[in-house]
Amino acid sequence: MLVPLAKLSSPAYQFLHALKILKKDCLLHPGATRWASVPVVPRITTHYTVYPREKDSRWEGVNMERFAEEADVVIVGGGPAGLSAAIRLKQLAAKHEKEIRVCLVEKAAQIGAHTLSGACLEPSAFEELFPDWKEKGAPLTTPVTEDKFGILTEKFRIPVPVLPGLPMTNHGNYIVRLGHLVSWMGQQAEELGVEVYPGYAAAEVLYHEDGSVKGVATNDVGIQKDGAPKDTFERGLELHAKVTIFSEGCHGHLAKQLYKKFDLRANCQPQTYGIGLKELWIIDKKNWKPGRVEHTVGWPLDRHTYGGSFLYHLNESEPMVALGFVVGLDYQNPYLSPFREFQRWKHHPNIQPTLKGGKRIAYGARALNEGGFQSIPKLTFPGGVLIGCSPGFMNVPKIKGTHTAMKSGILAAESIFSKLTSDNLQSETIGLHVPEYEDNLKKSWMWKELYAVRNIRPACHSPLGLYGGMIYTGLFYWIFRGMEPWTLKHKGSDCDQLKPAKFCTPIEYPKPDGEISFDLLSSVALSGTNHEENQPPHLTLKNDKLPVDRNLLVYGGPEQRFCPAGVYEFIPLEKSVGFRLQINAQNCVHCKTCDIKDPSQNINWVVPEGGGGPAYNGIHYQKFSLLQV
Repeated sequence: MLVPLAKLSSPAYQFLHALKILKKDCLLHPGATRWASVPVVPRITTHYTVYPREKDSRWEGVNMERFAEEADVVIVGGGPAGLSAAIRLKQLAAKHEKEIRVCLVEKAAQIGAHTLSGACLEPSAFEELFPDWKEKGAPLTTPVTEDKFGILTEKFRIPVPVLPGLPMTNHGNYIVRLGHLVSWMGQQAEELGVEVYPGYAAAEVLYHEDGSVKGVATNDVGIQKDGAPKDTFERGLELHAKVTIFSEGCHGHLAKQLYKKFDLRANCQPQTYGIGLKELWIIDKKNWKPGRVEHTVGWPLDRHTYGGSFLYHLNESEPMVALGFVVGLDYQNPYLSPFREFQRWKHHPNIQPTLKGGKRIAYGARALNEGGFQSIPKLTFPGGVLIGCSPGFMNVPKIKGTHTAMKSGILAAESIFSKLTSDNLQSETIGLHVPEYEDNLKKSWMWKELYAVRNIRPACHSPLGLYGGMIYTGLFYWIFRGMEPWTLKHKGSDCDQLKPAKFCTPIEYPKPDGEISFDLLSSVALSGTNHEENQPPHLTLKNDKLPVDRNLLVYGGPEQRFCPAGVYEFIPLEKSVGFRLQINAQNCVHCKTCDIKDPSQNINWVVPEGGGGPAYNGIHYQKFSLLQV
């Protein structure tokens, strides 16, 4: 097909002109003397969720029968929330001498493998679950001893006092390696009788004939990259339950489907997100201050881009720090790279001395829910509930969500247990509806906490940007404790905030020095990420043409910058003009940023084969004697 100028949009014209491949009135190769043809877009997506097997002759005669297991409660996700729910259910069952079968599936190969180390834990919910945690040997070894907060300019740090009662106060909290804590909780769950199945990704929601949730099915294995079955193909397992708890973490694959199925977001504002990037370092002992918590805002981000940093000094056998950078995904400049902003931040004169002479040992990234109170969806529906970071219970100004996630899991477990053991429980095989969970949540300290900070993040949308949010925090949170009678709104969905590339200035990032800052691929290598290569890419596209036709031509291909793992690349076509999108799915660290920030909303993240994804370094894994499915 030939492409004359009249058929090119203005953004496309400018983009191609910038690449010096637009000559006079036609589309040419550089230096060519004839019109170039635009090839047919190569097929990228082969996943069965886009190309159904029923229409693929290669699947004729393949046995698609699935084995089914029955449980009382099935939990999807082995993070802090899911494990808290499982543990509380079994604690209550033991206390009341009831038999309740609880099954938990986790897509990571081991419990804790997908949990980024380095967090500041508010222990309220943890202590509620484990009053005797010290006797049990829980890995909480670093109480916070010092809080530091500052505003960075390019060369200087402006100290800001951390006054008692402000969200950034961490007195009584613990710096933890969250992967350690999750692994330890997994061991406690197994000892209580929870059936824990790591390496099994929940790929599909199952429904009863009446529309209520019946359970989940785990992923199939043994599928070739082109979507054809291998000789080793095996169907996933069905797990049926009276109640299914969805605890997938931020922007869960199944939760997205449940929002639509039950219209759970009808009465809340759109969820907004950030991307958090973390590194774990062993540093020079003279720079080590165990128990110190440091936060900054400002440089290298401008005031209209929400974000900030943290640096936690762990009390480990080696002098270790966990550091990270968060960028709100409502940023507007498509040339912004959160990963490169993070690397640039480490060179600040106030940060670099801590890392100088040290060694980076781990890297990872994860999307974070930042919508807060306004963005909480309806949490219950026939047959299931949502808990943890899946619906979004993060206290944004505190940069903490573990304690609220755990509390939601505890409350869900208590509500479900009461329902399961009720004398009025019907014996019908339909999914139980547990609206009491949401009622109990609204009566808890967690709901009050999220309500009090509800306006701090939206306040950053003022002309003063992030600093407007800080001023609002001082005026209305610290003085009135967040009890103002109004509720501010978010700007809208993050995917709608990007400006076309022609309205934005490209950002020139410095080259990494290999000592403080690093390139993307060497960073991904430290995440331990691995996937079975010969499987359909789990980063699926609704339309294979859109990445080039819209994202590249209008927005300059932002997916190659917002992805923190080098998954997306635009590759020049051989013997022709143009580009194609290449998806390096093996690099994916399961952060979900692409699914959130894609301006075309064309990327749909689905689960890969169980056991794939990151295996974050610095995490000591317990050896479970797990039951095999």
